[in-house]
Amino acid sequence: MIKNIPVPGIEEYEKGFWEAALESKLVVQHCHDCDQPRFPPRPMCPQCHCLEYTWNQVSGEGEIWSFVVPRPPLLPVFEEISPYAVGLVSIKEYPLIRMIGRLKFNNEQNEDNFEEIIIGSEVQVSFQKISEEICLPYWVMG
Repeated sequence: MIKNIPVPGIEEYEKGFWEAALESKLVVQHCHDCDQPRFPPRPMCPQCHCLEYTWNQVSGEGEIWSFVVPRPPLLPVFEEISPYAVGLVSIKEYPLIRMIGRLKFNNEQNEDNFEEIIIGSEVQVSFQKISEEICLPYWVMG
């Protein structure tokens, strides 16, 4: 777990995402009526305005669409682990759905070699527990 990290508030319509993450599963919210996928989770479908939804598990595979390397000044808890890379990842099953998460190398030796991050590279989701209620998805390269 990461100590002192700010924990996101969880709304009722987001619970399915966080419950799945605790089980190391990546899910996408789908409209109950029109089956339109959506992320981030929302209480109402933007297409048909239905208030009911389901959660569909995805493979956790994606590709880097964009990334940034935050540098100090940062919040103290993030300054301690800086520098690190944060990626915007398009999901394999839904290329127009993009999720944000930390990018990590499969090999610890490359951890600070950000020049090796390439837009379009394939990544696989993994999860890091930050509290008893929250596991954050992050993306593993190579």
